[in-house]
Amino acid sequence: MKTSEINIRDPYILVHEGKYYLYGTRSATTWGLADGFDCYVSEDLENWEGPIEIFHKDEDFWADRNYWAPECYYYEGAFYLVTTFGSKDRMGIQILRSDFPTGPFKVHSEGLVTLKEWKCLDGTLYFDKKGTPYMIFGHSFQDVPNGNMCVIELSKDLSAAISEPKLLFEASKAPWTVPIPFAKKAFNLDGNVYLVDGPCIYRTESGKLLMLWSSWGEKGYAVGIAYSDNGEIDGKWHHVETPLYGENGGHGMLFRNKENELMYVLHYPNDLYKERPQFKKVKEIDDTLILI
Repeated sequence: MKTSEINIRDPYILVHEGKYYLYGTRSATTWGLADGFDCYVSEDLENWEGPIEIFHKDEDFWADRNYWAPECYYYEGAFYLVTTFGSKDRMGIQILRSDFPTGPFKVHSEGLVTLKEWKCLDGTLYFDKKGTPYMIFGHSFQDVPNGNMCVIELSKDLSAAISEPKLLFEASKAPWTVPIPFAKKAFNLDGNVYLVDGPCIYRTESGKLLMLWSSWGEKGYAVGIAYSDNGEIDGKWHHVETPLYGENGGHGMLFRNKENELMYVLHYPNDLYKERPQFKKVKEIDDTLILI
């Protein structure tokens, strides 16, 4: 199938042994009951084999909704899927494991790696200069109206959190974000609430640490850039004034294609049942990123 036929949100690309593996949220089950994740395989980012179901819940699995934003990492000889899962009263991030990028994936972490009392989403892994694993994630506006981007340290085997969550920044403090305009209608929430999701980390050639992330902007769903003032995850985070992408699309990630060109994949448009992966070349200029 062609890229234009793949209806997913939150696309993620793993490049492994000369092939591209595409993961994402099934559009059809984004806001309802859900039971699995898929993968698509390509050699050229245009023609894809799939969908290949890589995880399917069994009758004992706790989560039945919020199957969002799977990210696949090849780490120490195995493949790890960092995923959002939810139920009627819980939502958080759990890690699955497989010997193959196309699964089947099985539960790796003992339950959620995020706090059970928190509603969390969209985990992404970050390894510091010493190789220590961290997970960056969103603490949902359902709990905190300002939308908090947080980080926790993970065990070496990625099976559990070994630190308390730390706040990195609030979505409401970015100069380009606006409150979710449909918060009352869609979520029955009063007042201003801010979306925080889709984090992706990138280190520039000079060592500056950037985070691409998504929220609501003046023209709908959008992607912005934040940067740490000390080049590490524990620095103070500042926001670039204008979005990297502000036209009703977002939640993407960076990767290098087989020609070693830096690319960003996001879903567009942000309209249910119409989302498709879009691939854009990216260039690093003056310690920041621009879309070509």
